[in-house]
Amino acid sequence: MRWLVYLFREAWTNLRTNRTTTMVAIVTTAFTLTCVGIFVLSYVNLRHAANWLQEDIKVIVYLDDRLPPEAIQELEDTLKADRMVGGLFYISKDQALGEFRAQFPSDSHLLEGLGENPLPASFVVTPAPNYRSLDSVNRWAERVTIMPGVAKVDYNQEWIDALAGLIRYIELAAISVGVILSMAAITIIGNTIRLALFARREEIEILRLIGATRAFIRIPYVIEGAVLGVCGSTLSLGILKLGFELFRRQIGSVGRFSGIESLVTFLPISGCAAFVGVGMVLGIAGSMVSLRRFGEARG
Repeated sequence: MRWLVYLFREAWTNLRTNRTTTMVAIVTTAFTLTCVGIFVLSYVNLRHAANWLQEDIKVIVYLDDRLPPEAIQELEDTLKADRMVGGLFYISKDQALGEFRAQFPSDSHLLEGLGENPLPASFVVTPAPNYRSLDSVNRWAERVTIMPGVAKVDYNQEWIDALAGLIRYIELAAISVGVILSMAAITIIGNTIRLALFARREEIEILRLIGATRAFIRIPYVIEGAVLGVCGSTLSLGILKLGFELFRRQIGSVGRFSGIESLVTFLPISGCAAFVGVGMVLGIAGSMVSLRRFGEARG
């Protein structure tokens, strides 16, 4: 137990002795991880938006105008019996016209010169919870399109496809930026550890001469790197949280975006813990790189 206390005390001594370089390492690491965190937050919220769109997806089955009422009822029964259908309601031609006039009052005059109602009747279908993925909806839509009496099947595929593509680009950007900035964080922490090693090289040499093992000498510096990584990632989380709350407040104050602030979310507790864990791993990696180079330099 005493040796463990000694190792942590040595790590604390290194951090306190090199306060300036320690603070610079923490702040710089926090900045680099904040850049990564911005991409991570963007990815999390875009993924949340994609899931929300899938949960709220509606498929509209437009009917042939020549379809008699009994055929409409038969088609409705067929769709309700489908296991991929979670909910369904019928919109008649008159209801479709009324909804159009209510939603687009300034354009309702465009239909007056056409004589009869040009809008088709339709079924609005909500997919069952287990069949709301894009692939499932695509397969179901293709199958329903060829049913007798169905004129067209439509849903917000373009929005989902565009969002999925954007998520893929965000993923690639986050991975690329994350790798580059992680290497930068390792370098920053490694240089801080190297300064501590050179400042105490005589003490390290004495420990070697009296028989201290390599692990015993290195562990305080590994702990120091881990502390630097944890402090930097924790500060980064604080910066991200502050910026996130300011962003939510800003978009909430804009009338056209009112309500959107309730849809954006910060990293969950598990995500925050993982973020701090990544910082610790980067700190340890920086320490190990610096220790290896110091050992090579010492011969």
